[in-house]
Amino acid sequence: MKKLTVIVPCYNEELVLKESYRRTKEALKKISLQTEIMYINDGSSDATRFMLDGIAASDSQVKVIHFSRNFGHQPAVTAGINHCDADFVVIIDADMQDPPELIPDILALQEKEQADVVYCVRKSREGESLFKKLTAKLFYRTLNYMSDVDFPVDTGDFRMINRKVMDQFNQLKERGKYIRGLISWVGFKQVPFYYERESRIAGETKYPLSKMWKFASTAMLYFSKKPLHLAMSMGFLAVFIGIVLAVWFTLGKIYGFSHAEIGWTSIMTSIIFFGGVQLLTVGVLGQYIGILFDEVKARPEYIIAEKKNFEK
Repeated sequence: MKKLTVIVPCYNEELVLKESYRRTKEALKKISLQTEIMYINDGSSDATRFMLDGIAASDSQVKVIHFSRNFGHQPAVTAGINHCDADFVVIIDADMQDPPELIPDILALQEKEQADVVYCVRKSREGESLFKKLTAKLFYRTLNYMSDVDFPVDTGDFRMINRKVMDQFNQLKERGKYIRGLISWVGFKQVPFYYERESRIAGETKYPLSKMWKFASTAMLYFSKKPLHLAMSMGFLAVFIGIVLAVWFTLGKIYGFSHAEIGWTSIMTSIIFFGGVQLLTVGVLGQYIGILFDEVKARPEYIIAEKKNFEK
């Protein structure tokens, strides 16, 4: 019999964990496949670890991976895929914004379309601020414009992938993974599943503005060289403007139609503009060099402290 694993990354989810487990188990009862849940505790500092240990002790179909510290959401999902032996995987967060009750429908669509990936597209985003909705919409469309690969918009990590995709994903050795982008990058047959995203049942988001910015930067820099092209284009633009200003002020000095010697405003504007272009270019180069630095160090994406209900 084929097997389905539901991967659930967790970070300080003590308020939602019990309900998340109950609803996921109820949803899996409607599936004819062999099923299990794999929780990845991403270094939680609340009672998440103890709650997961209790769930694993009472249910042999629940596997738990504890990280040695907080490594982040993407490494947690990566660990789940790396340690999965199932034919299908559904990636879902513990906060229940992505309803586990949709899993049977997602699998039905996969079987109907014979798809390798079913990615879930949000028709609405309940419980999120207007700012987050607008920035998310802008991010996905900007990433598509900047990248050489087309990514489905308005999607998260909530999706189903099969063994073929997991095997290809496990061969990718880069450290700063943008998982939804990598799954799109590997190709195969991918189909959308549209749904209404709900608000969190409790607790607060684990992706504040600072983490969202870091996440967006990783996605952009790992999947596009266009920021480098943009920096170079701005450099050419700055040179062109500099030449035009130099010709203008020189001719103005000769023919008297400008007062270059007293043009403090124009001089300061030029200095600020050229300085800004230089800093932007250096900053973009620095980001790419930082990525290379992390890759060259070849440190593991995550460190596992303990595993529960895995075969030894």
